[in-house]
Amino acid sequence: MDFTGKRVIVTGAGKGIGYSTARLLAGRGATVIALSRSQDDLDRLSAEIGAETIAVDLADAEATRKATIKALPADLLVNCAGTTELQSFVDVTVETFDLIIAVNTRAPMIVAQEFVRDRLRHGQPASIVNVSSMAAFQGVIDHTAYCASKGGLDAMTRVMANELGRHGIRVNCVNPIVTLTPMAEKAWSDKDKADAMLSRIPLGRFEMPDEISEVILFLLSDAASMINGQSIKVDGGFRAS
Repeated sequence: MDFTGKRVIVTGAGKGIGYSTARLLAGRGATVIALSRSQDDLDRLSAEIGAETIAVDLADAEATRKATIKALPADLLVNCAGTTELQSFVDVTVETFDLIIAVNTRAPMIVAQEFVRDRLRHGQPASIVNVSSMAAFQGVIDHTAYCASKGGLDAMTRVMANELGRHGIRVNCVNPIVTLTPMAEKAWSDKDKADAMLSRIPLGRFEMPDEISEVILFLLSDAASMINGQSIKVDGGFRAS
């Protein structure tokens, strides 16, 4: 998969799957426009791969829109930024719920809106990958807001694919099982909880970020030219067990 000459926006590029995706894209010729909250993470990425960087808090809707417009033009988009907070259903606060929805669902909508408007103005095709989660399909304990946010992202992806596919813009989701990112290590630090999940994964382990990034790059590429509106489960067989 060669992305030479392509400009790719990657949100959440400072850590985890976003960081891995940005590095792989740059290694295959792309110019990466990295959006992340941490300037330190962005400086590291710029030094490593020469990425263009924009620091933005994706919980801020107006700042997200302005940052996206600044990042344009771009040929491809990866919505990878995400956050979570562990709270039981009866304890989840409105503030936590609103924050997680803002970052995990609303921000991808805003970024994609501005990206798509620019592509439509120029009559150009595109591919968008929204990084979701197996939590879109599973009722994971202590993840009320996170599950809701990812289920919403998958539903929005299907609408986007239906509407935008008619303009040559493909939109798909990637849905990983637990991936060993800093956020996941926080959420799955309890050994009993982690062992219970591992026992349900036939391949017997959690995933590494590069294993998800390779799927993202495939969906971005012309090799996936007829894949649209799908939630691609990368789960080691979890849903089959």
